[in-house]
Amino acid sequence: MYKRFKMALFGATLLGAGLANAGGIDATSSPEVLQPQGWQKIEDPAPVIGLDGRRHEARCSGFPGSDPRFSFWTRRGTVRKLLVFFEGGGACWDGQSCSFPRVGLPPEVPQFFDTQVPPSTNPAQMDGLFRTSDLNNPVRDWDMVYIPYCTGDVHIGSAARSYTSVANPFVGLPAGQTLSIQHRGYDNFMVVLDWVRRHVRGPRQVLVAGQSAGGYGAAVNAHWVGMLYPGAQMHVLADSAQGVLPAAFDTSLPGRKSWNPQIAPWVFGPNAAAVPSGDLIRRAARSDPFGRYAQITPHLDPVQIGFYAAMAAGYGGGSCPARPEVDWHNRMSTELQSRAASLGNFRYYVAAGPFHMLLTDPRFYAEQSGGMSVASWVGDLLAGRVRGFGEEAQANGLGHGQGGHWSNLACAGCLVSWPCPAP
Repeated sequence: MYKRFKMALFGATLLGAGLANAGGIDATSSPEVLQPQGWQKIEDPAPVIGLDGRRHEARCSGFPGSDPRFSFWTRRGTVRKLLVFFEGGGACWDGQSCSFPRVGLPPEVPQFFDTQVPPSTNPAQMDGLFRTSDLNNPVRDWDMVYIPYCTGDVHIGSAARSYTSVANPFVGLPAGQTLSIQHRGYDNFMVVLDWVRRHVRGPRQVLVAGQSAGGYGAAVNAHWVGMLYPGAQMHVLADSAQGVLPAAFDTSLPGRKSWNPQIAPWVFGPNAAAVPSGDLIRRAARSDPFGRYAQITPHLDPVQIGFYAAMAAGYGGGSCPARPEVDWHNRMSTELQSRAASLGNFRYYVAAGPFHMLLTDPRFYAEQSGGMSVASWVGDLLAGRVRGFGEEAQANGLGHGQGGHWSNLACAGCLVSWPCPAP
């Protein structure tokens, strides 16, 4: 079993390296306002009645020996704009994947998900969107909320599951042990969102972003932030979260259904729980024609490919099962171009890989394989508001840096389909 996981997850070990009562309080007039004192850590927040009207308690996975307490970070900016950021950190969905946590082991050891908020987490020390001293950072002066990830459910789960472990000698886990895992990413988000509602001044512009597992959280949960601030311009950005997964994973238990995913039918359509992972951001963008939606990915991502390969081993692969990197690349390319062709408010940036994640990395400023830096491209994303199909040029025709040139970008040859080698 260990050898099969090791082969399937040749890159996945890098993944992620990556609300009190909700009723009747006006966030713009509340005396509890986030103060401009740098980053603040909110530790072990109390249960809340969330924006969805349900009770939510924040917690991490509860994996044996891990810290079950949840915390998050906030920072007051100087403008009425808000960044909500979802952290990455893998996934687990059955007894096999949940038996191999990310705990700083050597890279040859399979590691699927973060079980707790890493003690070293500190957005003030991160790069990319969080390098607030850089004048090229388009969100440097924004209010910021950083949501850690420790539940193995891409921030959309609301379930407690019991799995039977497989042996993992690297963490002293025997085979046959009951693993009680709390998939509470959605609950954690609802707790954070309640805090945001009570403490953050109403923004005029919002960016909901995430990377890796957090990219799915951004796509699925952004509409709740939009509901909280209906007058704000909405932007959604998913990095290294293409949704290239086996179709059977999305509809199986164990599989994505292990998480009891909270995917809103009024946004994603009837039978929302069965919507393919790769179609989530398209449906979110279609439901919000006045928002802007975007994806960033390398053309070759060892972590996304590693998870696809691990899932394909259990749920079936695609047209090139012996070469998961070919399957992943071709689906990524086809699906991105299809989304861009069918949506007036969606764009992509495909960079030259191999690597994983840009939004918290120095590459955010240095990567220019698409023809301009990712930081500049994100700046164009934020500079204007799409009004609907066929109206972008009229609404945002003010030139580069003011929204007029926000376009689809890709490194040379990076969207060309790859042939499947003969066996």
